[in-house]
Amino acid sequence: MPTLATAILIALVALFLAGGGIWLVTLGGSWFYAALGLGLLVCAALVGRAQPAARLVFAAVLAATLGWALWEVGFDWWPLATRGGLVVLLGLWLLTPWAVGGLRRWDGARITLAATVLICIGVAGTALLRDPHVIEGQLQAQTGGATVADGEVPDGEWHHYGRTLSGQRYTPLAQVTPGNVGGMEVAWTYRTGDIRGPEDVTETTYQVTPLKIGNLLYLCTPHHIAIALDAETGEERWRFDANDGLDPNRQHQTCRGLSYYRDASVIETDVAAAPACTARVYLPTSDARLIALDALTGATCPGFGDKGTVNLWANMPHQQSGFYYSTSPPTIVNDRLIIGGSVNDNYDMESPSGVIRAYDALTGELLWAWDSGNPDRTTPLGPDETYTANSPNSWSVFSADPALGLVYIPLGNATPDQFGGHRSPAVERFSSSVVALDIASGAVRWVFQTVHHDLWDMDVPAQPVLVDLATAQGTTPALVQATKQGDIYVLDRRSGQPILPVSEVPAPGGAVEDDWTAPTQPVSALSFAPEPLREKDMWGASLLDQLACRIMFRQLRYEGRYTPPSLQGTLVYPGNFGTFNWGSVAVDPVRQVMFGMPTYLAFTSQLVPSDEISADEQVNAGEAGLNVNAGGKYGVRMAPFVSPLGLPCQAPPWGYVAGVDLRTGTKAWMHKNGTIRDAGPFPLPPIPMGVPGIGGPLLTASGVAFLAASIDDYIRAYDVATGAQLWQQRLPAGGQATPMSYEAGGRQFVVQVAGGHGSIGTKAGDYVIAYTLPR
Repeated sequence: MPTLATAILIALVALFLAGGGIWLVTLGGSWFYAALGLGLLVCAALVGRAQPAARLVFAAVLAATLGWALWEVGFDWWPLATRGGLVVLLGLWLLTPWAVGGLRRWDGARITLAATVLICIGVAGTALLRDPHVIEGQLQAQTGGATVADGEVPDGEWHHYGRTLSGQRYTPLAQVTPGNVGGMEVAWTYRTGDIRGPEDVTETTYQVTPLKIGNLLYLCTPHHIAIALDAETGEERWRFDANDGLDPNRQHQTCRGLSYYRDASVIETDVAAAPACTARVYLPTSDARLIALDALTGATCPGFGDKGTVNLWANMPHQQSGFYYSTSPPTIVNDRLIIGGSVNDNYDMESPSGVIRAYDALTGELLWAWDSGNPDRTTPLGPDETYTANSPNSWSVFSADPALGLVYIPLGNATPDQFGGHRSPAVERFSSSVVALDIASGAVRWVFQTVHHDLWDMDVPAQPVLVDLATAQGTTPALVQATKQGDIYVLDRRSGQPILPVSEVPAPGGAVEDDWTAPTQPVSALSFAPEPLREKDMWGASLLDQLACRIMFRQLRYEGRYTPPSLQGTLVYPGNFGTFNWGSVAVDPVRQVMFGMPTYLAFTSQLVPSDEISADEQVNAGEAGLNVNAGGKYGVRMAPFVSPLGLPCQAPPWGYVAGVDLRTGTKAWMHKNGTIRDAGPFPLPPIPMGVPGIGGPLLTASGVAFLAASIDDYIRAYDVATGAQLWQQRLPAGGQATPMSYEAGGRQFVVQVAGGHGSIGTKAGDYVIAYTLPR
C-alpha cells in the first residue's frame, strides 16, 4: 500500500509540473519544469511496479534539478532551497525500505540515490554560509558636519514630527550608546484604549510619532483622540476626543501626529503662568477639521477659527464625506500653520482638491492657498469659488527652512493613478514631485519631479530631510528626498538642483489608447531601486507554486521599472507600497550619514475599461483590488504579486536596513532586516529572511539607530557605523510608527507606538512604550 501511495503522490506532482511546464514553455519560459514532470512520471511508473530502478531514475532527476538550480541562482539559499526542497524530501522518502515494494537491501540504485540526496543537502549547507544579498562595510565615525539650528529645539525635546523642521529624525542625545543599548528596558507602558475594530476600514493604522515639550508627551490615536502624558512616568495628563466617527468611504483611518506652537509674543518663560492657549497643539481629524487645543489642559482654543476649529472643507470641490482629510500633522513655521490633505485614490474622478493652505497659527485665518492645479494664484478664494478638483495632493509631512523662507512639499498624483490622458499641464508639472513654496506667500520657488507622467502611484511619500552637507564646493544646504521607486534625490534646497547626479534614462513605452508615456525617467546616482525581475527570480514554498508564479510572470506585461499599465496586466516593481514610504529616512547631520529601510515587493495592476465593470463590481468596489475610478475611462485591479499560497512571487529578501555616506552617495552597508515570526496565522520560527515593513527610523548622536516598522513585532537597535543589530525587544502589536527620543529626569527615553497596520496585517493594539537604561 505505501508503494501505491508513493506512486500516486509522485504521479500527481509529475502531472502538475508537466502540464504547467508545457504551459510555461508556450509562454516563452523555462523548459525544465516540463522535463522534470516527465522524468517524475517515469519514476512514478517504476515505483508503481515496485522496480528498484525507480531510485536510480529519481537520483538522475534529483541531480538534474540540482544542476539546473545552481545554474539559475547559484549558492543563494532561499531560491536554491525551494527549488530542491520538494524533490529532496521525495528522495528521502524513496530511501525508506517500504517506499518501493518493501525492498530492504542497499543495492546500487539505493546507494546512488542516497549519495545524490547527501550532495544536495551538502550544497544547501554551503549556501547557508553565503549571503549574496548583504553589503558589508563601515561608515566613517565623524566627518565634521554640524547640526542645523532650525527652531532652537532643546536637545532633550522633540517639537516636530521629525523632531525639528528639518525632519532629520535625529536626536543630539547620546546617553544611549552602541556599548550600553543592549541593557535598555521598558520604563513604562501606556494604553490609549483606541483599538481597531471590525467596523473600521482596512487601512486603519497607528502611525503616530509623539512630541515632547517640557515634561509632557503629545500624541493622537487612529480615531483622533489627542492625549498628553507625563514624559517620565507615562501617566495621562489630559485627553481630548474629536468624535469624528466612522465612515466607510474613508480610504485611511490614521493620525501620524500633532503639531505644537508657542505664541512668542507672550513673554513669560513659564508657559504654565501664561494665558490659556499660549502653547497649543493642533489635531487634524478624519472628518476634515483642524482643532486647536491648549497644550497644558487639552481644552479647545476658542480664538482659533470657529470656536477652536477650522473647517478644511471650505472652498473644496466635490465634498463627499470620507474623501478628504489630513492624515499627517501640519507644519508650523514663522507663525504659519501649513497643511495639506489625503484624497481618496482611484475612487472617483470628481475628487476634492490637493490644495496646500497656510493659516495664521493663532487665529486660524487663511493667509494663502497653493493649488497645484492653478499654481499661479495663492490668494484666498472668495466664498463662492472652489479649488481645482482632483489636483495632486500632499498626504505626507512637510519640512521647512525658516532662514530661506521655504516650506518643502512632497506631492502625489491626481486620480486615477494609472491613467493620465486627461491631465492638465499644471498637473503634469507638479505630479510626483517635491515643491518649494515661499512661506510668506505660497508662491512656487522651485519644483523637482521624481517621476514624469506618473502612471504607477509613485507619490513622493516621505518628508523631505534637510541637512547642510560638506561638499567639495563647501557647505551646501541640501534636501534628501526618499521615493517609492527607490531613488534618493539629494538636492540643493535653495534651488532644487541636484547635488548628487541625476540622469534621464529611456523608459518603456506603449500606454493604452488616449494615454502616453514619458520617453525618459529621472534616476539618481544614489538609488535603492532593485534590479529588474527575471523569470528565474520567481519564488515559492516549492517547485509547484514557483511554477505558478513563473506562469503569472510570463502572462504579465513587464519591461522593467516604469512598464506602463495595460489591459493585459502589468507587473509593477517596486510596487506602489514603495521602496520607501511615509517613514522616510533618518539623517545624522554631524556624521553626514543616512539610515534607511528599503523594502521590495512587486505588485500587479490591470486596467479595466469602465464599460466592462459590472453593476455588482461597482457596488463592491475595493474588493479583489478593484478601484472603479468612477467617471473615468478605466478602473484598475491592483494586488501584491503573490503565489497561490499567498507568498511573494519574488525571492527574498524583501526588506533591508542600509547606511549611506551622503557626501558621496555611497552605500556603506546593507543588511537583511526582520524575521518571518509574525508572517503567518500562527507563530513561525524567527528566521531572518529580510521582511517588508512600513515606518521610519530614529538616529542618535551616539551612533545608534532605532527602528520597528517590519512585519514582525519587534523594535531593534543598530550600530549606524556597521549596521550590526545591537538590541531587540518584542512588541505587543505591530510597530508601524516611527520612534522618537527625549530626556526626562536625567535619563534618555526612546518611545515606540505599537498599534499595527491594517493593510499589512500586523497585530492591532493601542500601546505607547517607553524604553530607557536601568538606573
